[in-house]
Amino acid sequence: MKAIVFDQPGDESQLYLAEVADPAPAPEAVLLHVAATALNRADLLQREGKYPVPPGANPILGLEVAGTVIEVGSTVTGFEVGDNVCALVNGGGYAQQIAVDHRMLLKLPEKLSFTKAAAIPEVFLTAYQALYWIARIQASETVLIHAGASGVGTAAIQLVRLAGGVPIVTASGHKHAALEELGAARCIDYRAEDFAEAVLDATDGRGADVILDFVGGPYLAQNLQCSAVDARIVSLAALGGARVADFSMAPFLRKRIQLTGTTMRSRTDEYRRRLTADFRRDIWPHFADGSLQAVVDTIYDWEEVAAAHRYMASNANVGKIVMTIGLD
Repeated sequence: MKAIVFDQPGDESQLYLAEVADPAPAPEAVLLHVAATALNRADLLQREGKYPVPPGANPILGLEVAGTVIEVGSTVTGFEVGDNVCALVNGGGYAQQIAVDHRMLLKLPEKLSFTKAAAIPEVFLTAYQALYWIARIQASETVLIHAGASGVGTAAIQLVRLAGGVPIVTASGHKHAALEELGAARCIDYRAEDFAEAVLDATDGRGADVILDFVGGPYLAQNLQCSAVDARIVSLAALGGARVADFSMAPFLRKRIQLTGTTMRSRTDEYRRRLTADFRRDIWPHFADGSLQAVVDTIYDWEEVAAAHRYMASNANVGKIVMTIGLD
């Protein structure tokens, strides 16, 4: 089969199509013909040599796929050849075929396309984990979502609404209309406004009950400032840097704030299977009834992978950047 690979860390020009070995599915896995994958920030970091591949993970880029089952392992139940599915995977999405544990699969509703389905697993499972498993969001709570126009951000807006919460987001001003249409109650232009003051103003001084953060150290002081009593901050990345200057524990003690860091790719296979099972039960039916939607910004052919990576690096997208996988 063919896959997109790179020989040494660097910019997007390092990526190219090459012949690689076909995957061999284990008894509990299915073999998928991959129709589409989607880009994630981890793809860019791995390509740059800044995100080491976890032990046992597939070194090929791509953390989510949509496609068709073409072979079924001997112990697989509930799936058969011809099923259209999507899945969170631990690498390998930038390829024509991939072997996936059947417990990670989500069967596509009839009207969900491969390009839309490929935009769901990584971001919705990440947002679901952060909001439902870690923060344990409750109805009527206010949630501050940084990077609201990102894939995880657009998923989180919808999941907060589904839980009966109130989503407030930070994003560039020109993205606000699209995020309000998705359900954001308040959009904050982080370039023009102090987001902590804006959150406190929007909540009559209470602050946010839950904060999803991707920026890291540079935002910690403001996150603490606009946290409500008993707030839960979930740190999903440190794109702005991990260091914190002049750090004080006082706000954590005074407001009883919890700070939890998490990444998806470092989780065990068993954890990811349990998360997927809960997501399949609690969230997946809402894609069939239309109350949740994949948010796709742009679709590239995989021969345009360099352009797709450049576009993601520009931070111009609202939602996901999807890549279709060629047959030849």
